[in-house]
Amino acid sequence: MLEPLIYDLSRPGRQGLTLPVVDVETTPLPEGLVRTELDLPEVDQMTVVRHFTRLSKLNMGIDTNMYPLGSCTMKYNPRINEVTARLPGLASAHPMQDPETAQGSLALMHTLQEWLAEIGGFAGVSLQPAAGAQGELTGVLMMRAYHLARGDLNRTKVLIPNSAHGTNPATANMAGLDVVEIPSDARGNVDLAALKALCDDTIVGLMITNPNTLGLFEEHVEEVVAAVHGCGGLVYGDGANMNAIVGKVRPGDLGFDVLHYNLHKTFSTPHGGGGPGSGPVGVSARLKDFLPGPVVVRVEGGLENQPAHYALETPSKSIGRMKSFWGNFGVLVRAYTYIRTNGAEGLRGNSEYAVLNANYLKHKLEDVYHLAYDRVCKHEFVVEGVWADAPGVHALDISKRLVDYGFHAPTNYFPLIVHEALMIEPTETESRETLDIFIDALRKIAEEAHTQPELLQGAPHTAPISRLDEVAAAKQLVLCCRPTPMTA
Repeated sequence: MLEPLIYDLSRPGRQGLTLPVVDVETTPLPEGLVRTELDLPEVDQMTVVRHFTRLSKLNMGIDTNMYPLGSCTMKYNPRINEVTARLPGLASAHPMQDPETAQGSLALMHTLQEWLAEIGGFAGVSLQPAAGAQGELTGVLMMRAYHLARGDLNRTKVLIPNSAHGTNPATANMAGLDVVEIPSDARGNVDLAALKALCDDTIVGLMITNPNTLGLFEEHVEEVVAAVHGCGGLVYGDGANMNAIVGKVRPGDLGFDVLHYNLHKTFSTPHGGGGPGSGPVGVSARLKDFLPGPVVVRVEGGLENQPAHYALETPSKSIGRMKSFWGNFGVLVRAYTYIRTNGAEGLRGNSEYAVLNANYLKHKLEDVYHLAYDRVCKHEFVVEGVWADAPGVHALDISKRLVDYGFHAPTNYFPLIVHEALMIEPTETESRETLDIFIDALRKIAEEAHTQPELLQGAPHTAPISRLDEVAAAKQLVLCCRPTPMTA
């Protein structure tokens, strides 16, 4: 049964709270601002609590179920992160207060900048981008500004592998640049010959994800970087898959010029529901002056015994602000807490367990599901959710059936270069026991696809809503709190 709307539970005269008696002088509102008919639900407190508690149980999230959403790294967010983010001195800081009164917040931000620079192997970091996609745009704008500052006006093209995240070509296009697609080779790497043929003096740079969206480490990444640098281009790294390599390899050491970090993927800040996100960027020395500003700098004491302090500074060739203030500051606090809690050894261990878990799943499923690329994977892998001898079953049916087994679906139909793709990422936070249950569910679903395909085609059977018309839902959004008739 569907959950009734809170308006349906409303009854005239019921109330859930009592406002305190006003003990100060009041000022009447101007007549034009007074509303007498608010059309709000009238409900008691218990009804409200039960209503939203029931709604919360309809959600599937990492706190209740395994969430193997490939490319998204939906891992557990430690509760200590929430404790520190709510500390009054941090949670109550105002972005417009004088920096001298926000030294604790600035010190935290400066330390986080330094840690991210060390983790990625970069000369500088800006925390300003408020999402991964905005971090992408920041990186490409810096690359473009770098070439323009040198008078190199002929560079208008960005090379992007066909396995890239969809935000990559969108980002390049938003920056006013032309996208040139690069094919993948038979092992899922960037096709080196195709790349080298495209490298000339019109190239702004390359946008590359490593490990890529197939869950594979680029086997020739240093040759790829050398080819782009050889024609004067820059290399942008999409850091969405850093959860596989933190503590193992630094993109800056591979020659990457800029990379965005997804704090909500790699560093355990909340992910889902549209945010909050954070997409800091790290850059090589030649792009440091182009970072969006201001950034936090440490100013040493000018006089004997005068303590150092933290200030805000805009780099000399900055592309300007990307966001008012620093996006979601609470997310930065959570990421700081995660890094400080784990330390270098812990972060490296997390990457190792993420890779171990993914390869364990892959090994246990490869005799039942066809692997797109049969290689040792990193933090995720891609299978084809279709069988020649079960023609009526598709990847979407497998994902819907997983809901009946108590699991969130993997990423469907991405990357686009894999037919009926299912991208599976277990992360490092799932136990072997949970992985075994997940494996058993996927193996049973594969058997059902051949013996009872109708179970998959009609799934989910246990959810309050089965299958939505996703095309209609995307085109005819209902953004109000009450249902309205859908129009053609």
